[in-house]
Amino acid sequence: MFFNQEVTMERVFNFSAGPSTLPVEVLEKASKDMMNFNGSGMSVMEMSHRSSEYGAIQADAKASLRSLLSLDENHDVLFLQGGGSLQFTMIPLNLLSEEDSASYVISGSWAKKAYQEAEKLRKVNVMSSSEEDGFSYFPEISADKMKPTDKYIYTCVNNTIYGTRLAPEKLASVDATLVCDMSSNILTESYDFNKPGLIFAGAQKNLGASGVTVVVLNKELLATKEGELPTMLDYRTHIEKDSMFNTPPCYNIYICGLVLDWVKRMGGVSAMEARNKEKAKLLYDTIDNSALFKNNIPEGDRSLTNIVFVTGSKDLDAEFVKGAKEKGIVNIKGHRSVGGMRASLYNAMELEGVKRLVDYMKEFERNNG
Repeated sequence: MFFNQEVTMERVFNFSAGPSTLPVEVLEKASKDMMNFNGSGMSVMEMSHRSSEYGAIQADAKASLRSLLSLDENHDVLFLQGGGSLQFTMIPLNLLSEEDSASYVISGSWAKKAYQEAEKLRKVNVMSSSEEDGFSYFPEISADKMKPTDKYIYTCVNNTIYGTRLAPEKLASVDATLVCDMSSNILTESYDFNKPGLIFAGAQKNLGASGVTVVVLNKELLATKEGELPTMLDYRTHIEKDSMFNTPPCYNIYICGLVLDWVKRMGGVSAMEARNKEKAKLLYDTIDNSALFKNNIPEGDRSLTNIVFVTGSKDLDAEFVKGAKEKGIVNIKGHRSVGGMRASLYNAMELEGVKRLVDYMKEFERNNG
């Protein structure tokens, strides 16, 4: 019966924090290629990762990412598995010797998890944290607070749960080697992507489908000796084998390539930034001018991609989320740890979706304010 079912439902506006909405053009292209990619007679998910057809897919995706991020030759691009969570382990193992240390900026739950994993393996310390204030602002990053043995400062640049971010100009001002989790805002703003020594990003927000993690790495930072680490946990393994030491997540990388091509056609990162600022301004202005909805993040720390808001009443919040779904606005509920609402405005979210959300917010306030 499954194969005979017809899907007639209209697409919704999906504000999920991840996995998140994808560009319709990408979905249509993937659908077209599903049975026969580029005249190969098979789907990408059926191809050998050693074939020339797949090799071209991965090489093109890598080249597109390098171009969009304007990466210099010192930075390698890797397509890895294990999610961002595995990077919490790989980063300290690869970048710190047993004598080294690192400072961690605890700007949210994911930065805290990264710190907790790192402290199992190497010497790490907390430089600053906003946890006592519910992660309601982005904590200070200062090279002056580093210890003499620190090799890097770790930070999660955008916090999906709490709606905070480190703005591009603030990141650029840090006079130290940075390691940056950019899972939720890579390609959304014009950062200097060569500034950090290492960037990583799970694909399922702005890059593609879940199952692949991009790592941008300056290999000069590697602190351990060759052969010292378990093979799969050593960045050298993946650099030397061009991310194909073992079978990569081929289809996920193919989707990444399609998304990257779409970003290029849209005008690149600067064009995405302009779109995202327009979307974010519309929603923030609605919140700031509302007597019902509130956002308590300082203006300079507000995320462009994950906007949180509340009514002040759990019952009203639940009613808002329920009513939103009836209007084709889905996954608007805030993270379970904080409640309220959260609208994730990643690159693929269209302005039309934000306008529908804003119209609903105004209607809801008229009926419940």
